[in-house]
Amino acid sequence: MKKRLIFVVTGCLIVIVLCLPGCSDQASTDVFIKGMDVSSVISLEQSGAVFYGCDGKPQELLKTLSEAGVNYIRVRVWNDPYDGNGNGYGGGNCDTDKAAAIGRRAAKYGMPLLVDFHYSDFWADPSRQYAPKALENMTVNQKSAEIYDFTVNALAKISDAGAEIGMVQIGNEINSGLAGEYEWENILLLLRSASRAVRDFASSKGRSIRIAVHFAPVADKFGMLWYAGQLDGAGLDYDIFGISYYPYWHGSLDEMKELLSDVKTQYGKETVVLETAYPFTLEDGDGFQNIIGQSDLLREYPATPQGQAEFVKAVMKASGECGALGIFYWEGAWIPVGSDPTANRTKWEKYGSGWASSYCARYDPDNGGRYYGGSTWDNQAFFDADGKPLDSLRVFG
Repeated sequence: MKKRLIFVVTGCLIVIVLCLPGCSDQASTDVFIKGMDVSSVISLEQSGAVFYGCDGKPQELLKTLSEAGVNYIRVRVWNDPYDGNGNGYGGGNCDTDKAAAIGRRAAKYGMPLLVDFHYSDFWADPSRQYAPKALENMTVNQKSAEIYDFTVNALAKISDAGAEIGMVQIGNEINSGLAGEYEWENILLLLRSASRAVRDFASSKGRSIRIAVHFAPVADKFGMLWYAGQLDGAGLDYDIFGISYYPYWHGSLDEMKELLSDVKTQYGKETVVLETAYPFTLEDGDGFQNIIGQSDLLREYPATPQGQAEFVKAVMKASGECGALGIFYWEGAWIPVGSDPTANRTKWEKYGSGWASSYCARYDPDNGGRYYGGSTWDNQAFFDADGKPLDSLRVFG
């Protein structure tokens, strides 16, 4: 087979591309995914944050990521992250319009989009799976119909904006529930509806879109395999079993590899690390305490750009060794919007650029409503507090 080597000079590094006959501009499903979630970027920019390229000049974030080797973008979608007066709940105010705008920007630089539906109006994770406000008083059958419609309509808006949708998550870390449903029979009903919506949308566009189902943590191997078994026994139509892997919460790399290998072997599903991250510093940049500190660090990976890069490299290597499709780094550009906490509070409230605003209190009283504020993640970004890329970003190349 004839092969060609192409040397691509970017702003950050030289990339050597091995091109085989039949290569096209469209992202190949065989390429190892080196993705990044940047769901908060629009709220950050609205708050005045500026991102730079490797030459030290202001530059579109998605261009900088592409030049560094990132080849897939992930965005979360909340149904209605606003109160009755239109005030955003924070965390990027991640509605469908923002996902569409980010997807359009990603496509400009050849990066397909993973659409992460939470089926909630705000954060969904193993500890909370609140129903969207519009679905709160519905039966599970009514929710199923609404989730189908919301999924199809959201994907249409994102696609029509120019995004290349390559993958869709139907739920986010759904260990404990989905859209306010906590019995597995009901969760499966909603998953079937969401899956059918993705397949129908993809068919209408004449293209293939992979469906991922997302769980955490990897240390609970038997619990995670139970979920995979439930999906298999129910005959759910999906392609990828996705996990979160944060080493300070979720166990060792060996445990991650073993779980992903077992899922692939026992159930014949592709796997992917949908979320991972690690700090490059222990300093706080915005006046709101970071969620990860000294006690969370792994001995072999210090909180430096080098330590961050070595950790991500290790996750990529482990993922490849167990046959996973790749990884997505979570919110690698969630930088501070300034160094003055007083001024920042105004921005967090107005633009939703902090992890939560006070306006979420009625919807999420026990979490965001009590602890609202800025970014808890800025020390795990690949950019410094001023928006300049760290050397660790080169790990994607």
